[in-house]
Amino acid sequence: MKKISQLNFNNSYARLPDAFFSRVKPTPFNNTHLVSVNKMVADLLEIDIHEFARHETLAMFSGHSQLPGMQPIAQCYAGHQFGGYVPRLGDGRAILLGEIQTDNYGKWDLQVKGSGLTPYSRDGDGRAVLRSTIREYLCSEAMHGPGIPTSRALCIIGSDEEVYRERIETGAMLLRAAPSHVRFGTFEYFYYKNQFDEIQTLTDYVIDENFDWLKNSNNKYITLLDEVITRTAKLIAQWQAIGFSHGVMNTDNMSILGITIDYGPFGFMEAYDPGYICNHSDHHGRYAFNQQPDIGLFNLSCFAQAILPVLGIKPEENAEIAKQSLRQYGALFTRYYADQMRTKLGLDSMHSDDPMLTRNLLDLMHQDKVDYTIFFRQLCRFSTQNDSLNQPLRNLFIQREAFDNWAAQYKLRLQQEQSNDQTRNAQMKKINPKYILRNYMAEKAIRMAEEKHDYSEIDLLLELLQSPFSEQPEHEVYAGFPPEWAQHISVSCSS
Repeated sequence: MKKISQLNFNNSYARLPDAFFSRVKPTPFNNTHLVSVNKMVADLLEIDIHEFARHETLAMFSGHSQLPGMQPIAQCYAGHQFGGYVPRLGDGRAILLGEIQTDNYGKWDLQVKGSGLTPYSRDGDGRAVLRSTIREYLCSEAMHGPGIPTSRALCIIGSDEEVYRERIETGAMLLRAAPSHVRFGTFEYFYYKNQFDEIQTLTDYVIDENFDWLKNSNNKYITLLDEVITRTAKLIAQWQAIGFSHGVMNTDNMSILGITIDYGPFGFMEAYDPGYICNHSDHHGRYAFNQQPDIGLFNLSCFAQAILPVLGIKPEENAEIAKQSLRQYGALFTRYYADQMRTKLGLDSMHSDDPMLTRNLLDLMHQDKVDYTIFFRQLCRFSTQNDSLNQPLRNLFIQREAFDNWAAQYKLRLQQEQSNDQTRNAQMKKINPKYILRNYMAEKAIRMAEEKHDYSEIDLLLELLQSPFSEQPEHEVYAGFPPEWAQHISVSCSS
């Protein structure tokens, strides 16, 4: 592990032409303090965890000072927001400090969120609040724990400065890491300005930095498009399978690497509802849970259009090339989602009736408002030998005879492949998490932090969510149903 002064900082993105970013330094908070540090991410970046006890470390990460090679910048991009194109967005409250080249874990962008005004802040103040940083800090690990590709969060740096949102709140900064912060909207920015040379430069940069193996492809640009489509289809299938709703799937919030980024009004579904809307600002339900697969295709279409100028030899053929690639998405998503759900159900083999088995279950769960995570965790203990052992699972439903009918079909399906209850139980517990980040859990941590300056709940939840499949009996309360007051939590884009 290294001291901060020993980190190998670089910034390859800052060597691109000036049109791609603006050079800007973070605006530091006064009286900063460490709220929480994520040891797993510190280890990933090969940083000695003890460095965060030093004032110099907080000063460097919060903008008071810089290390050689940092070259802080705000990245420029555009994007489709709620379906409408916005020609200039960019990092309005985040600054890319640079890249850390580790000895064992590759290259990681290190970005500080809440770092103050940039040329892309528009009418904002460039700040983040403690509430939103806690939510992103915890959720990025809640996604990483079950193996869903995501940005990570290194630490939260707090302050006593006030930030104005819907109410006066406490300001904070979040240090987050990702292999890249390039978005679909980065390509769109140059496409709609007819800056096709810049699209070529950006596409080559992305391939060189993150898809090096594509260089030997017959057409590396078409292969890149296919790769992005595949990764995005798989990512959204994982979201759907775990019951995660992103909340703001604008093209500027979609990573070129197929990882989850930009956590705002997210939500893990509790009572199963395919029309679940986690963002109370989404008045028309554009980004409802069941719309995410189709929005994924829309966003990919925007990306494909943006790289049309580099796809082929003859410009008039490029659109058809892109359409052919995009036609893969539906089948890819369906396959990945079916694989995810088959595994959640503990099925080893593929059967033509499996989609219907899944659909019938989800319909029943929707009708009876069954908790999604609790059901699948309890399903791990389903017995094919003794129906009385399935009574706790049955009790989750109002229409118990309807559940009995589904359970009989499920039991028959398991018996067809000679499934062993004990073996299946162990396997299913590796795919069906016991713990997710429910909104009330984040809210409890936020209230303790804001009202009492008590950050212990943040650290507890961080550790809990990094091992979501383990039993952790000392924290059993977090595996149960949410409290009554949790129904009144409202999350918006300002969150």
